[in-house]
Amino acid sequence: MSTESTAPDAEPRAQTGEVRFAEGDFHALSDPLDRDRQFDDARLATRRKLLALGKRFVKARAEEGPKLDCRTSIHHPRAFNGMRVRRLWTYLMRPKAEKTRLRRTIGADLAKDLDAAYRNAYLCLAIESDALEVSFRIHADAWFDGQNLLRRVKAEGLDSWLAQLNRLDGFQLRMHDWKGEWRCGQLEPEKLKEYLSYYTPGEHSLAVERRFPAPAGARDHAFSADAPELLLAELERLVPLYRFATWSQESDFLFAD
Repeated sequence: MSTESTAPDAEPRAQTGEVRFAEGDFHALSDPLDRDRQFDDARLATRRKLLALGKRFVKARAEEGPKLDCRTSIHHPRAFNGMRVRRLWTYLMRPKAEKTRLRRTIGADLAKDLDAAYRNAYLCLAIESDALEVSFRIHADAWFDGQNLLRRVKAEGLDSWLAQLNRLDGFQLRMHDWKGEWRCGQLEPEKLKEYLSYYTPGEHSLAVERRFPAPAGARDHAFSADAPELLLAELERLVPLYRFATWSQESDFLFAD
């Protein structure tokens, strides 16, 4: 078991120096090791790598914005994750000052538990046993960001969001656990209208994600020094979409008619 912190949900220290993924990062997330507390230290090491990348991204965006806060997911089996750690990720979401502003906008009752990272739209770097992932996500519980996106599309028309998505070739727009595919880079207006006809903030999650397969025996590319740089570059491509969709002073459509 990890001895880095006595508080199970406390953020660890970010790894210092060069970040490179290794076999152990993927192996500790595979079945049945994802249930095994003996692999907590291995998962903690991976968590610290993701935190280092997240903090690096936050620092790089500090001047141009958006301002972001960085957190990571827990690395040990708990009831919260079904006693399995199949996935580790770093969240990049609105910082405390923006959460305070949002709380004032929608009211304390509606904004309860806003400190939980997943209750905010967020950018994400993730690792699973067989893949790396970069994504923008709006959890069902972050209904205000989903509603902000829908009302912005209604106010400005479909074209602006369609253009945002079609600049993201290689990514896919997804909804909740649905199997439908909306491939960015080649979306037609009718296809996006189909998505919007189903998507309901508060009921469905929304994701724009790009996955980089890294199956056992064929993941040398994930171990290279270039892999973290690629993830950060792809995360950078998502910033305009984040700014477009997420509620903020520059994208305030939550109560638009």
